[in-house]
Formats: sequence, structure tokens, C-alpha cells
Amino acid sequence: MASTKEIQNRIKSIQDTRKITNAMYMISSTKLKKARKKLEQTEPYFYALQAAIARILRHLPPETKSVYFHSPHEEVPPEQKKRALVVVCGDKGLAGAFNHNIFKEAQKWLSEPGDNKLYVIGEVGRQYFLSRKQPVEQAFRYTAQNPTMSRARSISGTLLEKFLHGEADEVWVIFTNMESGISSQVERVKLLPLERKTFGPAPPIGIRMEKFVMLPTPEAVMDAIVPNYIKGFLYCVLVESFCSEQNARMIAMENATDSADEMLRSLSVAFNRARQAAITQEITEIIGGAKAQKKKKEAKKKMRREEIAG
Repeated sequence: MASTKEIQNRIKSIQDTRKITNAMYMISSTKLKKARKKLEQTEPYFYALQAAIARILRHLPPETKSVYFHSPHEEVPPEQKKRALVVVCGDKGLAGAFNHNIFKEAQKWLSEPGDNKLYVIGEVGRQYFLSRKQPVEQAFRYTAQNPTMSRARSISGTLLEKFLHGEADEVWVIFTNMESGISSQVERVKLLPLERKTFGPAPPIGIRMEKFVMLPTPEAVMDAIVPNYIKGFLYCVLVESFCSEQNARMIAMENATDSADEMLRSLSVAFNRARQAAITQEITEIIGGAKAQKKKKEAKKKMRREEIAG
């Protein structure tokens, strides 16, 4: 059995760790609330853009070509397509399986045919792929911890430039969507080229629709709206991923704190047993010493009686 001093040292160490995990839980909770509030303030604008694109598409015949809806290399075989993947992960660990699940999905995407290139958001992802000798085309460093519209604009500008200049035939995004307070799901979304079905089904043939004039041309209107839509979508992705990371960290820290409490209870019992054993040992030693002293005195008295009798 460990000594009381060893158990006390271990209890103090676990108590210090528990303070850290509990503080991290509170910090993640605060960050999660602030991020969700920012997303709620921005979502109406994003949904308005999505509705505007859907309204435009309802008035455009299916054969209408748009640079954002049709890749210039659609007929290229899959193994020759230039594909870009944006991996959105965290800048820090201690978030359970949050980053691991993203990397697992990214590796699955990389195993598919094509000229695949990586664009990473988050320091953990950059370190992960570099450690596995996986080339990273561009790492948007330290953007995961502070999702802002300006950073989403910078990232969307880079991706649109790659797509419009033919450096990427397809652009995909892998991120974590927080479905509820206890559930998150890794999602893989094709960002470019856009697909009409993303904006709702086509209207039935023969249905009467409102008059809708697009100036100077429908293509020019679409070219003005889509970049803002891509920017808004990426901002939502950044915030959703950030919220999922904080939620995963909250769950991990809560579990760690609960484990620390359980360990402290067990160590408290062990400490009490060790202390009782030590007290029992001391009492036993005192009783044994007293008995030895008593026997010694009795032996001396006996010797004196024998000397007197002799």
C-alpha cells in the first residue's frame, strides 16, 4: 500500500489538473456562446443570398451556362481532374476526437482518383499532414480560433481564383457541423462548381412565375452574387467548425473533470485507510513497547527478590 505522503502528493496533482480542465470547460463554453451569437447575426444575410440565387435559377433555362455552375473540364477523366480540398480543423488539441474524425475523412478523400491538392485551415491540420509527408498547397494559419468575415473573404478569394483560372476543377470542403449540444457530424461538401439542386428543385413546367428583370445580364448578376455566397458559406463553415471544436472540448474537459472527481474519491478512501493503518500500527507499537517495559520491570523485581532471598 502506498504511503500517506505519496497519496497526498497524488491528490494534490489531480486537484491541480482538475482546476485546469474545469477552467478550460468554462472558457470553451464562453467561446461557444459568442460564436453562436455571431453566426445568428450573419445567417439572415447568407440565407438571403441563397434565396436570391435560387430565384435567379428559376428564371434561367437549364442549358444556361455559368462559370460557377459548370467546370471548364467536366469531360476530363476523374483521375486527371484537378481537385482542391479545404480541411477545416482546430489550432489546438484536447478536443476529443474532433480533429481525428476530420483527418480520417480527409484521408478518405485523398485516396480517391484525381490530382488532389490540400488547403488547410487550422494549425493542428498543418502539423498532421506535414508529419505524414503529405504536401499542403496552402495553409491558412491561425484562422480557426477566430472566425471572421474578413478571413472568410480572403479564403474564398483564393479558392475562387484557383477555380476561375483552371487550377482547380472542383473545390471540396470538409468540416464538422454541430447538430446538437451532444452530437457533431463531419461533412464533406462540394463547394465549386455549384449545383442547381443545392438551391432547391426546378419549378414545374408551365407554372406561372413573377416577372423578373436582371440587368445588365443574368450572367452578370450571378457573377456578382455568387462570390458573396461563397464567402458567406465559408464563414458559416468556419463558425460551425469552431463551435463544434469548443463543444467537443467542453465534453472532453467535462469527462476529464468527472474522472478526476472519481479518482479523488478513490484516493480519499485509500488515504483514510492508509492513515488508519498507520495509526493502528502506531498503537500496536505503543502497546508492544508498554508490554515490553512491563515485562522488563517484572524481570527486575524478580531478580531483586531472588537476590534478597539468597
